[in-house]
Amino acid sequence: MSKFILAEKLNMSQMFTKDGKVVPVTVLKAGPVKVVQVKTKTLDKYSAVQVGFGKKKNPSKAQAGHGAYKFLVEFRIGDQDTFNKGDEIKVDTFAIGDVVKVTGQMKGRGFAGPIKRHGFKGAPASHGHDHPRAVGSIGQRFPQHTRKGLRMAGHMAGTRTVTNLEVIDVDVKRNLIAVKGAVPGANGGLVKIQTVK
Repeated sequence: MSKFILAEKLNMSQMFTKDGKVVPVTVLKAGPVKVVQVKTKTLDKYSAVQVGFGKKKNPSKAQAGHGAYKFLVEFRIGDQDTFNKGDEIKVDTFAIGDVVKVTGQMKGRGFAGPIKRHGFKGAPASHGHDHPRAVGSIGQRFPQHTRKGLRMAGHMAGTRTVTNLEVIDVDVKRNLIAVKGAVPGANGGLVKIQTVK
C-alpha cells in the first residue's frame, strides 16, 4: 500500500543510533492530512488521492466547498490501494526504516551562473583571464554538438526531489518524522513525503 503525507520542514538536527553513531536528520512536522477527493481510472483516467493540509484564512466559496485547505496536493496510487473521502492520514502510517522520497520547493535564486548553480571552481584571476566565472569548454570534436544535460548557467529554483531517504524516527504524539540527510526547500516550507516502491 502507498504511504504518503504532507509535512512542514522544521530544521536539521542529529540523532544517535543504538550503536552510538551520529546520524544527520531533517525534522518534518507531518500531517495529519485529510483525503479530499479520490480519483479513479474509470472516471478520471488515472488513480490518485487528493489530500488537504493546513487551514486557509479567507477561502473563496469554491475553496470553502472543497474543505478550505491551505494546500491541496495529489498523490498517484496503485489500483489495489483503497482510500475513501474523509479518511485522515497520520504520521503513524510510517515506520522506522521506511525508504521515502521527499519533494520540496527550493528558494528562487533567479538566473544563476555555473559557479553559484553547480559549484564550478572557475578560472584563475590572473594570466589573461578576463571571464574567471565563465563555464569553460562546453564540447569537443565529437559529437560536434553540445551534449544534453551539460551543466551551464540557468534558472536556479523550482521543485526538487531527493530519493532513497531513510526514516530514522517517528514521533506520533507531536506528529514529527526525522528523515536521514538533507531535504530540499526552506525551513517552514511544504514538502511531500512518499514511500519509494
